[in-house]
Amino acid sequence: MNQIAADFARRLACNAEAVCRHYLSNGRREGGTWSVGDADNTPGRSLMVRLTGPESGQCAAGRWIDFATGEHGDLLDLIARTCRLDAFRDVLDEAGRFLSLPDAAWPPSRPRRTPTPSGSPEAARRLFVSAKPIGGTIAETYLRRRGITDVRGLSALGFHPRCFHRTHDDAPRESFPALVAAVTDLNGTITGVLRTWLARDGASKAPLATPRRAMGQLAGHGVRFGKVTDAMVAGEGLETMLALREVLPTMPLVAALSATHLPALILPPGLRRLYIARDSDPAGHRAAERLGARAIAEGIEALILTPLADDFNADLGMLGREALMASLRGQLTPEDAAGLLRVEARPDRQPRQ
Repeated sequence: MNQIAADFARRLACNAEAVCRHYLSNGRREGGTWSVGDADNTPGRSLMVRLTGPESGQCAAGRWIDFATGEHGDLLDLIARTCRLDAFRDVLDEAGRFLSLPDAAWPPSRPRRTPTPSGSPEAARRLFVSAKPIGGTIAETYLRRRGITDVRGLSALGFHPRCFHRTHDDAPRESFPALVAAVTDLNGTITGVLRTWLARDGASKAPLATPRRAMGQLAGHGVRFGKVTDAMVAGEGLETMLALREVLPTMPLVAALSATHLPALILPPGLRRLYIARDSDPAGHRAAERLGARAIAEGIEALILTPLADDFNADLGMLGREALMASLRGQLTPEDAAGLLRVEARPDRQPRQ
């Protein structure tokens, strides 16, 4: 297979400009190179493909690099990235089709998979898999600006440097960095994602009319932190639950992402006590009451956690960790209150942006 891949890469390099015109049609030739914004065919000049050069080495024809992200490789890698192909077998199939090679030129393969429907759970899974951990990224910067400093072990969160956004169906696609959160069922299967598009310095959300959108199957599911045993906290917003995680690091938490989805949250078997982190608006009150009534009907103790401000992220940002712990201490059972994080008083975090 390695020899086949090398042969394909060589054939593609001999036709490097044709490859670029086909897969990166929004770019243009500049001397002996092809320039485009990125491997998603965005207009710009961050990604450069060599159209001429020796047969091997970093300056060989067909070698490319994205100066914004550091990604690089040969034209097989570029086809995989541009067409969002995960399996190497599919990359060879696509390259063979472009080169108009007969099937006998490489081992037969399964039929090419159909495109993933936009907004489907499979599309959500692919988006999350393509993201990277948030540590050291502007997603971490964004969370820290909201008072959320502990990003260790947040496997449900990822960072995507170029996540597409469309204002409406007929609008052109734009790309912004994004914090992506995996929505999962009780078995841990990804059913959707929440995308929060960010300003390019991470100081706030991106300047968009709708900087936050979810995709996939959300009803009944949520963004989960920690493994549930007999108690957990459920609430609406992602940052609300992450704020609670700052002072309740051992308590399992689930963000249902909206007041509409919170009452429909599927509760895990064996749950004995459910805390509901209520937002301080009419929709938040109704959602908490409905989920609480459902839990009680299922034989689960339901307790409402009430913030002092609009939500618990607001409490953390404006009041500080100590005040947040103090307000929670009287709302938790003694058993769960013992899990409140013991920390030295720190300066209050900056208010939410």
